[in-house]
Amino acid sequence: MIFRVALLLMSVVFVGCSSGPKLDSSTAEGAFAVAERYEKDERYEEAIAQFQQVKNKFPYSSLATEAKLRIADINYKREEYAEAQAAYETFKELHPAHPRSDYVTYRLGMSLYHQLPETIDRDLSLADKSMLYFDEVVSSFPNSEFATPSKEQKQKLLDMLAQKELYIADFYFKRGKFDSALGRYEGAAEKFPNTSGLARALKGAAISAKRNSDMTKANLYLQKLNAQFADSKEAKEAKEAIDAD
Repeated sequence: MIFRVALLLMSVVFVGCSSGPKLDSSTAEGAFAVAERYEKDERYEEAIAQFQQVKNKFPYSSLATEAKLRIADINYKREEYAEAQAAYETFKELHPAHPRSDYVTYRLGMSLYHQLPETIDRDLSLADKSMLYFDEVVSSFPNSEFATPSKEQKQKLLDMLAQKELYIADFYFKRGKFDSALGRYEGAAEKFPNTSGLARALKGAAISAKRNSDMTKANLYLQKLNAQFADSKEAKEAKEAIDAD
């Protein structure tokens, strides 16, 4: 009997220690702490509901503002990127001068970035909106810790968009529609000059122009290719195609 009572007491102590002290959720601080505890335990639905309570019951507390941001962060953490995007956008609109505006803007760009499809043959329209936020971080917060990551993310998006343009150009080229292919290759070279697809775009433009009987453009793009990528396989292939009868 004594042994069983001792076990019961030990279990009560253990549960008390694991759950932490009881918090008073009738205050902004207490309610916020409860929400943080739920988040720490990865009880995200309960955490969001509790943070909602903080901002609804204590709208004039500074913790209400912080609760809005934490809701966005939790949605981002659990990869609910559309919900995170909406929450960050609302926060940005309501608190444009917030001390962490650089972070909010960066997370907005990332929320959009993560909603992009995994393959370039699908709709990439969110890429442009995502880049706008990365540009804003760099221009408005040049000394922010998120400025460099924003530049890196923008470059990834530019590479992605360039590959999409080349994908469409290749589609036309393979079907013998060299005029349309030429326009796409030219567009890729002009719009995305600092991406990994530039050599491929110049090669495609040169060969498409040759197939379209426009030797002036064919030689022009071959010259550009040789000037920037003299020893590349793209330059070699373009020259062979243009020199061929």
